[in-house]
Amino acid sequence: MRAQPKASHWIGGQPFEDTAGEAIEVIYPATGEPIAAVHEATPAVVDAAIAAAGEGFARWRTTPPAARARVMRRAADLIRERNRALSELETLDTGKPLSETLVADWASGADALEWFAGLAAGIGGETADFGGDFVYTRREPLGVCFGIGAWNYPSQIACWKAAPALACGNALIFKPSEMTPLGALKLGEIFAEAGLPDGVFNVVQGRGSVGAAFARHPDVAKISLTGSVPTGRRVYESAAAGLKPVTLELGGKSPLLVFDDADLDSAVGGAMLGNFYSAGQVCSNATRVFVQRGVYDAFLTRVAERAERIVLGDPFDEGVTMGPLISPRQGEKVMGFIATGRAEGARLVTGGEQARVQGFEGGFFVQPTVFADVTDSMTIAREEIFGPVMSVLAFDDEAEAVARANATPYGLAAGVFTRDLARGHRVVGALEAGTTWINAYNLTPVEAPFGGVKASGIGRENGRAALDHWSRVKSVYVATGPVEAPF
Repeated sequence: MRAQPKASHWIGGQPFEDTAGEAIEVIYPATGEPIAAVHEATPAVVDAAIAAAGEGFARWRTTPPAARARVMRRAADLIRERNRALSELETLDTGKPLSETLVADWASGADALEWFAGLAAGIGGETADFGGDFVYTRREPLGVCFGIGAWNYPSQIACWKAAPALACGNALIFKPSEMTPLGALKLGEIFAEAGLPDGVFNVVQGRGSVGAAFARHPDVAKISLTGSVPTGRRVYESAAAGLKPVTLELGGKSPLLVFDDADLDSAVGGAMLGNFYSAGQVCSNATRVFVQRGVYDAFLTRVAERAERIVLGDPFDEGVTMGPLISPRQGEKVMGFIATGRAEGARLVTGGEQARVQGFEGGFFVQPTVFADVTDSMTIAREEIFGPVMSVLAFDDEAEAVARANATPYGLAAGVFTRDLARGHRVVGALEAGTTWINAYNLTPVEAPFGGVKASGIGRENGRAALDHWSRVKSVYVATGPVEAPF
């Protein structure tokens, strides 16, 4: 095995093993070969993680914020120093090409830790004066928090949750996807080396039942999930039973609107980023591309040309720009959507087949696929595919495009390409989405809040807004004179 960790879990500042848990084989998506194995958390592991996090929280909450910031900045520095090795591990874990993981995964995690470290010392409250008496507020940590990650950006998500959680003074137990368990363990090691007190950051492995055990646990104060809508509903139900706050970053069927006056090359570039990065396995992807009729044919021609230049192959070859899907199961699901698109009358412009890559026959590669003449009622325009499949739909005017873009239960992201900036601002103001772009797509700097509306989630990752979801406000009324009472 090429990437076997020291132990399955990271608890109390050190590797932690319990072989009584069911074994989970870690598969390299490009070849289908096992590269590691971890054990699912048992009830004993759950108890150990809760206990360690409780002890870590008691210490971390009283650590001066500036001292917290120094630890977080040191962790960010260590990630950057080791970015190549960490990126290679990420490629093994996810199958994403090294050309992508070198710039988009751990690098983004380091940015999050550094940026929230800069906020840590300034997290505070406000005052209100009453001419003698006054009120001040305190922003306090929530306690032991539980984070659940997804398999498409496992290490980035671990950092995106850890950074604001730790800046606010919480302890975090993180459960990565059982399909991509390796990066979070490295993050635990990095935090320990950076000086994070034992128990403040913990990693446990397992499937949904393990997540449910933590979500229901009375000592868990908050739950943050990145995952599918069905999983989000289950987590929300568990949290509701304990009246726990949640952050849910879920799926989407996001629209991208391209107007006649758009810079067409940039619009095509945005659509490419919004459909084919990470082999299309991105929750915010613009899988419904609405193109105004005046540029519809030209847009399709340029998209097809660029899609056909995408290089599939060995993820460790830095000239490769697209890797395999995470698993054969996901690949078969995507191929099923492609077959449905054809059957329902969408016009296949390019792609549409499983790709065979010499030497990587065990990986499930799918050709970058573009469908034209898609209608709103088609399955590929309504359901989240999570693969390299773009659906292009024609529209006539702005009002029509906005109405059709909003006709979905999802609301994670949306974008618009136009040279008319007044229209750009007007359109994103009307689109029902939590994260939007004008003349760009899928850029997610840590300074910007990220999250959705409607079925796409609750709360926000990143930005100052994230602090509201990892802390609570306490009001303190201070009297400066005698108390008067009517009785």
